[in-house]
Amino acid sequence: MNKWLCWAMVCFPALSWAADDRIDIARFSRGDLNGWQPKVFTGETRYTLQNKDGRTALRADSEAAASGLYREVSIDLDKTPILNWMWQAGNILAGADERSRAGDDYPARIYVVFSGGLIFWRTRAINYVWSNSQPIGSRWLNAFTGNARMIAIESGPARLNQWISEKRDVQADYQRLFGEKPGRVDAVAIMTDTDNTRNKATAWYGDIWFSAK
Repeated sequence: MNKWLCWAMVCFPALSWAADDRIDIARFSRGDLNGWQPKVFTGETRYTLQNKDGRTALRADSEAAASGLYREVSIDLDKTPILNWMWQAGNILAGADERSRAGDDYPARIYVVFSGGLIFWRTRAINYVWSNSQPIGSRWLNAFTGNARMIAIESGPARLNQWISEKRDVQADYQRLFGEKPGRVDAVAIMTDTDNTRNKATAWYGDIWFSAK
């Protein structure tokens, strides 16, 4: 199924709730789910706050399902271009060809959505994924639409079951992927999905924030 087009239908611009060089998107470590909304595609991935390795995090359990959580935001990338997050994957989906529709599943992924406003076909997204097999740093078109681009941030089983801190310059990534400067970020979403491969996956998501550096 085209999970990307479904995200595009639910993401609209909203006011940011912070005006600093750090803008918090997810405060899962504080047990805070305020502002996060569910979006169900196929079945339902279960998202629950849980203590993991001494910290509160959002656990995702997916079994042949695809649903996520999203939060509407309004991020000026000229001021805070850096996306920071922590995550942990419990397993990968062995044998999945992520460049095909049948293999478009990931144990963990974070979407950054740029809405086209009334020009809905201009809605675009960067997907930062824990890849099953693609090399770290590799980029490819989403199997369902050219408006979504994938970047492998982690890959394979080498760093499973440990907390990993990530940092990406979203403005620079967008320019490399789409060949132009981005507008404002309109939504951030997370999803652990296994609907195409009919498999199982578990992941944990820590705090997410944008920063100036």
